[in-house]
Amino acid sequence: MSSQTSSETQNGTVEESLADILASYTIAHDDHYNAPGFVVRPDEVQDVLRVLRDEAGFDHCPNVTAQEYGDRFESIYHLRKYDDPTEEVSVIVPTPRDDPVSQSAESVYRTAEWHEREAYDLVGIHYEDHPDLRRILLPETWQGHPLRIDYDQDEPQVVTLESHANPLEDDHREDGADTMYLNIGPHHPATHGVLHIETILSGEQVVGLDPDPGYLHRCEEQMCQNSTYRNQIMPYPDRWDYLGGQILNEWAYARTAEDLAGLDVPDYAQLIRTMSGELSRILSHLLAIGTFALDVYGEFTATFMYTLRDREVVQSIFEDLTGQRLMFNYLRLGGVAWDLPEPRAEFFEKLREFLDDLPHKLDEYHDLLTTNELFQLRCVDTGVLSADMAKQYGCTGPVARASGVDYDLRRDDPYGYYPELDWEVVTAEEGDNYARVLCRLQEVEQSARIIDQCVDLLEDWPEDSREIQSNVPRTLRPDEDAEIYRAVEAAKGELGIYIRSDGTDKPARFHIRSPCFSNLHALEEMATGGYVPDLIASLASLDIVLGEVDR
Repeated sequence: MSSQTSSETQNGTVEESLADILASYTIAHDDHYNAPGFVVRPDEVQDVLRVLRDEAGFDHCPNVTAQEYGDRFESIYHLRKYDDPTEEVSVIVPTPRDDPVSQSAESVYRTAEWHEREAYDLVGIHYEDHPDLRRILLPETWQGHPLRIDYDQDEPQVVTLESHANPLEDDHREDGADTMYLNIGPHHPATHGVLHIETILSGEQVVGLDPDPGYLHRCEEQMCQNSTYRNQIMPYPDRWDYLGGQILNEWAYARTAEDLAGLDVPDYAQLIRTMSGELSRILSHLLAIGTFALDVYGEFTATFMYTLRDREVVQSIFEDLTGQRLMFNYLRLGGVAWDLPEPRAEFFEKLREFLDDLPHKLDEYHDLLTTNELFQLRCVDTGVLSADMAKQYGCTGPVARASGVDYDLRRDDPYGYYPELDWEVVTAEEGDNYARVLCRLQEVEQSARIIDQCVDLLEDWPEDSREIQSNVPRTLRPDEDAEIYRAVEAAKGELGIYIRSDGTDKPARFHIRSPCFSNLHALEEMATGGYVPDLIASLASLDIVLGEVDR
């Protein structure tokens, strides 16, 4: 580039400041595309992370990536600031192949507990001082670690009944009080998929619980590692959050790969992405609201069916735009697959009609839900999650914003056409189940506000400058050993992708940072001390999709 931008200057200043703070710990530098990387010893992880959190303000650990090289294993802690996510840093922790042991970060960032369990499960890195280091996506008896280079996929996997704890065993708390062990799921209509919640009750009160995911593990990361950047990866993101977040999932991959490969996206294509992304957000939030009403007081005939009615309108719009009603596969690296459908006037009219009807429909939801006394009794002051605990668990999206965490990547780490539009980030302070529902209802309003502006701009866009894709090489081969972590504000929160390239047309490492994964981890904090109905309401308020949790 011919000149240095102010952003690059700021990042350089931040990197120099971090280098001074971490001088006594750093053994090497390994800059990533989006953040300076500091290589540290495996026995000093907690000290380094604590310094970065307490002295440098990096209070958000969105992601932990584990990977294997020919001569070592690595754990990478991706750190951000909730107040300014453009300030990022990567802490790289190498461990030898014959003894992959590293300190756990759980005592610094609570969210690291689940991320490190996943790293242990799939890659085989051991974390000292971890409070509960066991597999999280695979059964405890699984042989080997599937993302290792030498993993034998033909090794027999035999799980015997004797290898699992007997749920009928006597169970009691340390104080001697009688308790009951209750399995919720994995097949249960209130678990929003195949999720097993091991719950311990004292009377009717929840005194402990352990969410047990992994029943829907589909090897999405490994499939992406076996696919080419240019064409083969893009269909997979639709299948992570398949209930409304499809376009936003595609955008997470597109943003990461485009930054890694240095690809531009035309403004016109960015505008279409922004409009379709917000339609996708509405799809997701409507289903979250409908299933929440169904879970907390069995409201099927009105609220749940109303949300499906309104989702059908959005899905019809997507069918016109993408040709699909579920797996859209519409975004492409460098832009979108094709332009808006013809005749454009009819497409815009359908969008306008949906936007004009939406305020009345939202009023109906408020009448059915937010002013409903029974709904308030079930939701107000239940499932409370404080702002500090939301940050500790790495929560994002409506779950964090309903707890007062003012964090939205559309505004705070701008991309797409969002910086050119007028809209607001919705937050609340209460942090309870009721606040999370209100946030989603209000976010639907803001999404409609964004879509309305996009339609105005698209209607007036000159026909001769409707560029839907930039010039993308037929085969993409990013630089060898280039590394990047990028994220978008998906419907559930921060959806991030980490990619390491090896100079070929396929990623050497592809890791998905699921917002549902981190949000679900906070369920224990939200539900302990409440009752079983409160637990169900809290789980519903998280709006998880197990296809994204398990990946």
